[in-house]
Amino acid sequence: MSSSVQLSTSSTRWDARLWGVLLTVSVVVGLDALDVSMVAVALPSIQAELGLSTGALQWIISAYVLGYGGLLLLGGRTADLLGRRRVFLVAVAVFALASLLGGLVDDGALLIATRFIKGLAAAFTAPAALSIITTTFHEGPARNRAISIFAVFGASGYSAGLVFSGLLTEVGWRWTFLLPVPIALAALVAAIKLIPSYSPQTGGGYDFPGAITGAAGSLLLVFAVVEAPEIGWAAPRTLISFALALALLVTFVFIEKRSKHPLLRLGILRSGPLARANLGGATFFGAYIGFQFVVMLYLQNVLGWSALQTALGFLPAALIVAFGSPRIEPLIDRLGTPRTILAGVVAHVIGYALFLRIDESSSYAGSVLPSMILLGIGFMLAFSSLNIQATNGISDDEQGLAGGLLNTSIQVGGAIGLAIVTAVLTGNSGGATGSAALLNGLAPALTVVTGIAVISVLVALSGIVGLRKAEARSTVAEPEFAAAE
Repeated sequence: MSSSVQLSTSSTRWDARLWGVLLTVSVVVGLDALDVSMVAVALPSIQAELGLSTGALQWIISAYVLGYGGLLLLGGRTADLLGRRRVFLVAVAVFALASLLGGLVDDGALLIATRFIKGLAAAFTAPAALSIITTTFHEGPARNRAISIFAVFGASGYSAGLVFSGLLTEVGWRWTFLLPVPIALAALVAAIKLIPSYSPQTGGGYDFPGAITGAAGSLLLVFAVVEAPEIGWAAPRTLISFALALALLVTFVFIEKRSKHPLLRLGILRSGPLARANLGGATFFGAYIGFQFVVMLYLQNVLGWSALQTALGFLPAALIVAFGSPRIEPLIDRLGTPRTILAGVVAHVIGYALFLRIDESSSYAGSVLPSMILLGIGFMLAFSSLNIQATNGISDDEQGLAGGLLNTSIQVGGAIGLAIVTAVLTGNSGGATGSAALLNGLAPALTVVTGIAVISVLVALSGIVGLRKAEARSTVAEPEFAAAE
C-alpha cells in the first residue's frame, strides 16, 4: 500500500484509527444502499405534491440506478488513477450537496437530476471505499474480517432504507432526501481526519477515449434495461438503445486492447475467481431484486399490508445480516470463499422455492418468514464472500477497478433481473394490480426468480470445481517439494 500514513493491520487488535477508517467508508456505502430504497415509499406523496406523471415518477428511482450502475467502472478506475482518498472525499461532498438540493427543489425535472447526481456520486464512493479497505487491510484474515463488517452496511442499507422511508414519509417526503445530508457530512469530516493520502498511480497517461466510450456504453445499457419494461422490449427505442450500447462497448474493448494506459486492463478478466464473483454477483442480486419487487406487491396488494408493515416484513433478513456478517470471517477463512458463496446461493434458491406456496390467505409466519430467514442467511454467507473473492489476488493499483467491476455487475444484474421479472409478472397478470390478477402473475415471476438464482448456484459450483483442482495440484506438489529437499 502506497500511503503517506501507514496503518498497520498485522496485529490481531486494530487501533482506534483503523476502526475509524473502516467504519467511515462502511457508513458511506451503507448510505448509498439506503438511498436506493429510502425514496420508494415516498413516491405517492412526491407525485401528489409535484404533480408528476407515472413515467416521471419512475425516473426518481431509475435516475439513481442509471448514474450508479452506468458509471461504477469509471469510478473505480478513477480512484486508482487519481487517488482513492481524493475521489472518495469529492464524491461524498457531491452526494451530500445533491441530497440537500433534492430536499429543497419544487420541480420534478430538478428532483430527477439530483437523483442522477447522487447515483453518479455513489458510483465513485462505492469502489473507492472498497479499494481503501482492501489496500489498508492485508489479504487474509484481517481483510476478510474488514470486508465482512463492510458488507453489513451495504447489505442491510437497502432494508433499513425501506423502514426509514416508511417512518419519514409520515412526517414529509422531503425528509427522505434530507436525512442523508448530516450523515454524509459527518462521514466527510471523519474521512478527512482518518483516511490516509494514498498515492495514485504514476508514470501513466489517461485513457480518455476509453473513458468516454465505456461510460457512454454503460449508461446507455442501464438506460435501455431500466426503460424496457415501461415502453416494451421490442419497442424501436429499446432496440436502438441496446444496439448503440453494444456498439459503444465493442468500441470500448477495441480501444482498451490498443491503449498504452487502458481504463480497463482486459487481462484482469482472465482471473477465474474475479470473473466468477462478477457473474455470481450479477445473478445473485438479479434474483434478489426481482424477488423483493414481487414480495412488496404481494404483501401490499394481496394481503393488504401498509408500506411500513411491508418494510418491517423484511426486517428479519436485515437483522440476520447485521448480526451475522461481522462474525462470518472465521467461517470464510476455514472453508474458503467458493464454499461459503455456494452455501449462500443455495439458501436463496430454497427461500425462493418455498415462496411459491403463497396464496391470498397465506400467513407471514408460515409462508413469508421462512424465506426471509433463508434470505438473511444467504446474504450473510454470500455477500462478504463475493467481495473478498473479487479483490483477493488483485494488485493494489487495480483494487478500485476490481471493486468497480463487481459493483457494476451487481447493479446491472439487479436491473436486468428486475426488468425480466417485471415483464413476466405484467404479462401474466395483464397489467392489472388487483389481488386475483397479481396472483396469476406471481407464480411465473417467482419461477423466473428461482431460475436466475439457480444460475448463481451453477456459477458457485464451478468455483468449487476450480478449488478442488487447485487443492489437488497443491497435494501433488508437496511430496515433490519434500523429495527435492
